[in-house]
Amino acid sequence: MSDIRFDIGSLHTAYQSGLGIAEVIDTVLARIAAAADPGIFIHLPTRAEMLAQAEAFGSFDPVAKPLWGIPFAVKDNIDVAGMPTTAACAEFAYTPARDATVVAKLKAAGALVVGKTNLDQFATGLVGVRTPWPIPRNATDPCLVPGGSSSGSAVATARGIVSFALGTDTAGSGRIPAGLNNIVGLKPTVGALSTTGVVPACRTLDCVSVFALTVGDAYAVLSVAAAHDTADPYSRDIAVQQLAARPPVLKVGVPAKADLKFFGDASMQAGFEAALAALEALGARLVEIPFGDFYATADLLYEAPGWRNATRRSTISSRRMKFPFIP
Repeated sequence: MSDIRFDIGSLHTAYQSGLGIAEVIDTVLARIAAAADPGIFIHLPTRAEMLAQAEAFGSFDPVAKPLWGIPFAVKDNIDVAGMPTTAACAEFAYTPARDATVVAKLKAAGALVVGKTNLDQFATGLVGVRTPWPIPRNATDPCLVPGGSSSGSAVATARGIVSFALGTDTAGSGRIPAGLNNIVGLKPTVGALSTTGVVPACRTLDCVSVFALTVGDAYAVLSVAAAHDTADPYSRDIAVQQLAARPPVLKVGVPAKADLKFFGDASMQAGFEAALAALEALGARLVEIPFGDFYATADLLYEAPGWRNATRRSTISSRRMKFPFIP
């Protein structure tokens, strides 16, 4: 049954027609073997453990359990009860007794956890190669980095091993690997998905993200997982509206030409311009927006405060080093 389509609609149609969840589990395991990529997963449950999960779902009921029998993977900085959480650091590893809130909600909706995925260690990086485990291979071009930090989740989804996967996105870690592996990456509004049970990278900005094969599937996962969590001080009660129909003309905001920065990378500039041309060819209307404020906002995360930089420069230049604790 290796030809089973793993988007949610196709799987539910197949279940309705008599497909057994054991066949789906066997397909997941077969696709993991076929990928022959030891960098995708850090931890995999046994077939027996997956079957035990499935037995708890009861009979097929996509109304009571809208994700019934849908296989998904979890980035290994998000807790799954009974599976080790490593954040790609073996010395840090622990085995949680409880699921992260977002995992618990997805499991309650019938989704099946099939493994914990590789990442840039402690979710710090955007390339997907900063891991002591093998590096996941990009699903579209093995010459490219897989993108990070949610590399394993993106590759598992792109290779059709799972229907969707959870990642995290503090500053691009959910969208960059999605783009590099040609799948959908959804970053919800910060706080819409609980981060209880997530190893923090930047506690105030962390966001659980969703990788999926289609926009509709990503939104379906969001609809199930989004809820206020009293255990998470940054959680927000955000109503998930019905996914709107695509407008007759899709408007795409792009940085104003005057604000573009390629730092001499001609290939990147050519690729960006080709992407814009492709969007226009598909009927999209490009709308230029000033990008200066976005750069300034990014600097709040990536650059030290101005006074600290000034202090560092002055202490180093004067060789007085009054504040040796300043890196």
